[in-house]
Amino acid sequence: MTTRHLLIVTTGPVAGGRLREHVRAHIGSADARLRVVAPASKVSPLKWLLSDEDEARAEAGETAAEATEAVSEVAPAEPEAGDTDPVLAIQDALATFPADEILVVTPRGSEATWLEKDAAGEALERFGLPVSHLVVDPG
Repeated sequence: MTTRHLLIVTTGPVAGGRLREHVRAHIGSADARLRVVAPASKVSPLKWLLSDEDEARAEAGETAAEATEAVSEVAPAEPEAGDTDPVLAIQDALATFPADEILVVTPRGSEATWLEKDAAGEALERFGLPVSHLVVDPG
C-alpha cells in the first residue's frame, strides 16, 4: 500500500475535532503521514519589517503542536513552526516532506491576517499539488 502524505498548514488555532474529522475524510483508510506547519503569520506589518517575529514564531509553535495532537490519532504527524508568509512556509515544508496534497486551514475572512489572505489560492497556483481549504472559526 502506498503512503499518502498530507501537508496541513494552519494559520491559527482550530477546534481539534473539526480538523481531525476533515483529515480523516481526506485520507480515508489509506496509510498516511502528516506534517502540520503553522506559519508565524500573526505578526504586524511593522514587526515584520523590523524582523521582530519571536512572539509570532512561539505562537506558531504552539499552534502546530495543538493541531498535531488533534490529528495524531488519525495518522502519525510532525509539527513545525513556519515562515511568516504561509506560502513560503509551504515551500519550506515541501523541501523536506513529499506531500501529495496540501490542506490550508485559515480563520474566516474577517479574522485572517494580512499575510493569510488567499494563501490557499496562491499555493494551488504555485506548487502543482491538490490544495483544499478549510475555513474555521478561531479555536
